[in-house]
Amino acid sequence: MPISRLEPVPLRELWKHEEHGFSAWLQKNIELLADKLGTPLSDVQRGKQVGSFYVDLTAEDEDGGLVIIENQLEPTNHDHLGKLITYLTNLDAKKAIWLTSEPRPEHVRAVLWLNETTPHDIAFYLVKIEAYRIGSSDPAPLFTVVASPSPETKDIGEEKEDLAERHILRLEFWSKLLARANEKGVTLHSGRSPSKDNWLSAGSGKSGIHFNYVIWLEGGTAVELYIDTGDGDQNKRIFDHILANKEKIERNFGAPLMWERLDNRRASRIRYVMECEGLRDTASWASIQDRMIDAMDRFSGALRPQLDEFGT
Repeated sequence: MPISRLEPVPLRELWKHEEHGFSAWLQKNIELLADKLGTPLSDVQRGKQVGSFYVDLTAEDEDGGLVIIENQLEPTNHDHLGKLITYLTNLDAKKAIWLTSEPRPEHVRAVLWLNETTPHDIAFYLVKIEAYRIGSSDPAPLFTVVASPSPETKDIGEEKEDLAERHILRLEFWSKLLARANEKGVTLHSGRSPSKDNWLSAGSGKSGIHFNYVIWLEGGTAVELYIDTGDGDQNKRIFDHILANKEKIERNFGAPLMWERLDNRRASRIRYVMECEGLRDTASWASIQDRMIDAMDRFSGALRPQLDEFGT
């Protein structure tokens, strides 16, 4: 049995004009695209006006929501990406489909980003359109979905948004804590800059040993001595030296501490945890910061003599 070869057909040979050729054809054959996307499309219309612009095609999805379809028989460009977003927002649509002969990598990433950062009910599709024939057969279109929404991409977007929120909150929290600490004369961290991390570190004067403020989104805050010289054995020796003076240290500090030798890890730490609502409780920041600053002042004061005794 002879086997023929698929041969590409230039799109401009099939559709000389994008609007009157390809858009008109797609309006009549929308089920080919709908089947590829896995979403029904109906009531297809051409040339819907948006200000001084005209949408190539609009359709309705299975829920009656408006779908924008932007056609481009050329490599993707910024102009069509801008149109896609303009049409979607001005017509209050929920789905946007961008058909193109050549999706540029930059625009693939842009569509993926839009799917990550927009709400769950907004969807962007980037679809490559090609045409092939076998021998002397009639040409046939081939749609390939290059970028589309998924529950995973939406979850990633929400995670990134949450991460950005945490970063902003931490920067503001640490900035205010540093200012309050300086006002109170607790200057251990005065040379530090606000951080996006959930801890703020300052050197103890001993290499690899740091005094840290720690705050969680929910569930509390802490002050700690973190010991990591890069040498696990040395870390445990330092910890054990301090632990030998536990009673005296806790008496000077004024409360029990958490003594975490962390035998299964290289580092060790000593920590004091304070219960509170956490970083998201912005209304309580001032009182939380006051407690942290007071604890750090007493904590560092109680531990420094033991660090000095151990030497460098």
